[in-house]
Amino acid sequence: MQLKTMRNLDVKGKKMLVRVDFNVPLDERGKVTDDTRIKATLPTIKYLVDKGAKVILMSHLGRPKGKVVEGLRLDDVARRLSELLGREVKKADDCVGSPATEAAEGLKEGDVLLLENLRFHPEEEKNDPAFAKSLAGLADLYINDAFGTAHRAHASTAGVADYLPAAAGLLMEKEINTLGSILADPRRPFVAVLGGAKVADKIGVLKNLVNKVDALLLGGGMANTFLKAAGSELGDSLVDDEHLQFAEEFLATAKERDVQVALPLDLVIAASAEQNDALVVDADNVPRGRRALDIGPRTAEHYSQLIKEAKTAFWNGPMGVFEKEQFAHGSEMIARALCRPGLTSVVGGGDSLAVLEKYGLAGQVTHASTGGGASLEFLEGKELPGVFKLME
Repeated sequence: MQLKTMRNLDVKGKKMLVRVDFNVPLDERGKVTDDTRIKATLPTIKYLVDKGAKVILMSHLGRPKGKVVEGLRLDDVARRLSELLGREVKKADDCVGSPATEAAEGLKEGDVLLLENLRFHPEEEKNDPAFAKSLAGLADLYINDAFGTAHRAHASTAGVADYLPAAAGLLMEKEINTLGSILADPRRPFVAVLGGAKVADKIGVLKNLVNKVDALLLGGGMANTFLKAAGSELGDSLVDDEHLQFAEEFLATAKERDVQVALPLDLVIAASAEQNDALVVDADNVPRGRRALDIGPRTAEHYSQLIKEAKTAFWNGPMGVFEKEQFAHGSEMIARALCRPGLTSVVGGGDSLAVLEKYGLAGQVTHASTGGGASLEFLEGKELPGVFKLME
């Protein structure tokens, strides 16, 4: 099967319904505080505008649970998009019904319209056919450019494609091609760096990647479970005891397949993330009353060296509580190692991207994926509903 892309469509004068991911953070005044996801969609929007399409954008924002929440309206998103595009972005007061229909009908070639928050309607997340048909009725063609929501079978990500010809936007195309290439034909050595809090969140991707990579570098809270499975004393550190057996079996499987699994050599510990009493200990010797909150400097150096020796690297999940400066060193070292020229580096997950942003490195990796959960499920080998509908 092959991905259908919008490059092959005649869009001039057509009303294009485009699913984007404008689920961006807002401050208490409703102002956009991080426009990374908005900027990521600009190539698709500009392409359609330049080709004379009538562009109708739709997105969700937050979790309004099927009700109108004033603080989750998309008005400021429309304002920010207008600034980035350098042209007016019209805003509809709803995503279906007369407000949406009238706004769509009034569009001229090159106009851009943003519909109101899809999740103000409970039918969106239920993938309700009637709701999907109402959305589809606004346009002639459907473009999905929201990779970050492609793992959800919602009305706007999957249902609409039952009623309109569908294709991938430029961002979706880039995500699928990049992630697909590192799975199918990576330049080797290929290393994956996995962090974050819980083993449970990464079981699927661990099982799939152990058949693809040359080395797995584990950090963050999830590494504690593997350390305990290997016999380390972890004090009060976060450990997923329910998955200790999985960790033991996984380490044995990786050894059988000659895949290196690198675990922390040392750890930065403290009584809690709020305490200013950090110290470095060996990874097998965390005392009671202390918990691991970052990989230690020896580990960070070791992992950085393994990344420097690689030709392809994937990273998902921070190495520690990077929001606190005293526990951010490990994540920073990983981020900087991934920026080496000549390395194909792919980063996914909101926290990992936040680390790149924190140190001004976002533009220095090969690809920063806009989909956290979607990128993990893709790397697990799962079929993503929003992508499946775009295949031919």
